[in-house]
Amino acid sequence: MTPPRRVVVALGGNAMTGPDGSATPGAQRDAIAVAAGHLAAVVATGVEVVVTHGNGPQVGNLLVKNELAAHEVPPVPLDWNVAQTQATIGFTVADELDAALAARGLPQRTAALVTRTLVDAADPGFRSPTKPVGRHLPRERAQHFIGLGQVWEDRGERGWRRVVASPEPLAVVDVAAIRALAGAGFVVVCAGGGGVPVVDDGRDGGALRGVEAVIDKDLTAALLAADVGADTLVIATDVPHVMVDFGTPAARPLGRVTVAELRAHAAAGQFARGSMGPKVEAALRFVDRRAGARAVVTSLEHISDAVAGDGVGTVLTA
Repeated sequence: MTPPRRVVVALGGNAMTGPDGSATPGAQRDAIAVAAGHLAAVVATGVEVVVTHGNGPQVGNLLVKNELAAHEVPPVPLDWNVAQTQATIGFTVADELDAALAARGLPQRTAALVTRTLVDAADPGFRSPTKPVGRHLPRERAQHFIGLGQVWEDRGERGWRRVVASPEPLAVVDVAAIRALAGAGFVVVCAGGGGVPVVDDGRDGGALRGVEAVIDKDLTAALLAADVGADTLVIATDVPHVMVDFGTPAARPLGRVTVAELRAHAAAGQFARGSMGPKVEAALRFVDRRAGARAVVTSLEHISDAVAGDGVGTVLTA
C-alpha cells in the first residue's frame, strides 16, 4: 500500500467521555488525553492529520443548562450550542494533543478551528424534525419550550423530548482554512459535531446564517476528508470492526471489503441507523468521491495501525 499523505481521523463520542459515559470536565479531559496519545501515534507515522469529533453529550449538557436557566436568561439556539461545544472540545484536544506530541519529541502543534457546514434551507429535514436531542421532560415543562418555538414529541413513559432537523451536509465552509493550516504543519481539529449548520440567506455576497439543526458528524467527516484531499478516512469508534448479523450466532466482523459488498450489506439492513449506519455511509461516500482512497472503521486504540496498513479494522476500497 502506498503510504497516505493526509489522513482525516473522526473521533467518536467514546473518545470524549469517561468509560461510564460521564461528561464531567475531568472525565472529558481524561478521555481526550487518552485519545490524544493515539492521535500522536498517527502523527508519528509522518502523515498530515486532520481531526474531527462528536459532541453529543456536550450539546446535551448545554441544552439542560438552557432548560434550567430559561426563567433567567433566553435559551441560545442550537447552532450556538454546536459552536460552543466545538470550541470547548477543540481547545481541550489542542492542549492534550500538544502535550502528547511534545512527549514524543514531535515538532507539530495543534490548531482548533470552529467550523461551519453548509446545508440546504429547503432540506426536508427542516419540515419534519426527527433527531432527538437533550433529555426527557414532563409535558408541562416541555410546553414552556414549545412556546419558545421548539419542537417536542411525546416519547411515552419517559416523557417528552426535543426533536430537531438533521439536514444533509453539502459543503464544509471553512475548508480552505483547514487546508492552509494542515499544509503549514498543524494538526487541525475542526468540524466537530458535524459543523455549525449554516444556510445561504440569499443576500448578495452569499451571506450565511446559522440554523437550528444538528448534522451527522460522520457524514460531514466524509465531505471533509474528500475536500481536504485526504488519502485515508479513519472512523474511530468503540468496536474494532463493522459487524454483519450483529447480535446473532452468525455475527462476523468485516475485514477488507469493496464498495459493492458494503452497499449490499447496507441495503440488506445490516447496520443500525442510530449507530453503525452513518459510519458505513460516510465510508462509502468518501471512497466514492476520492479515487484510490480508502476508509477504515476501527476502534480508537487501532487508529495508528489503520493508517500504517490495512491489517486492522474494516477497510473499504473501491
